[in-house]
Amino acid sequence: MPEPDADARRIIDAYVYMTLATADAHGRPWASPVWFAHDDHTRFVWVSRPARRHSQNIADRPEVGIVIFDSTAPQGAAEAVYADALAEQVAEEDEERWVEIFSRRSEALGWPALTTDDIRAPAALRLYLASAAELFVLGPNDDRIPVDLG
Repeated sequence: MPEPDADARRIIDAYVYMTLATADAHGRPWASPVWFAHDDHTRFVWVSRPARRHSQNIADRPEVGIVIFDSTAPQGAAEAVYADALAEQVAEEDEERWVEIFSRRSEALGWPALTTDDIRAPAALRLYLASAAELFVLGPNDDRIPVDLG
């Protein structure tokens, strides 16, 4: 019997890249893989340059799609989490909190921590956040099963 809530948590915890789907002001789509950390399996944070196409798209149109999955899974064994979310550049007053969340995951993987100096001018990077409005897991027959992480 499927356990969508537990499956979603396990998948989000297992993978470090998500595919971020954005669109520009005219609706032209763009997909980007980004390394992410999360808070409560519903808020996803990553760093990017503001001039990147996906970052500019978020500034124009904050609605995004997210997919987290193992691209090496054999046919018929795929598992994935899908999210409908709103994204934004993290506000300065919230940066310390999100830097800490991002750094915690990074350090757990043996990677360097992030600091606020890494994401504030004159640094090139900024911190971005997507808050999921809905989550789904991939079910049998390619169905999307709603997740309640409430």
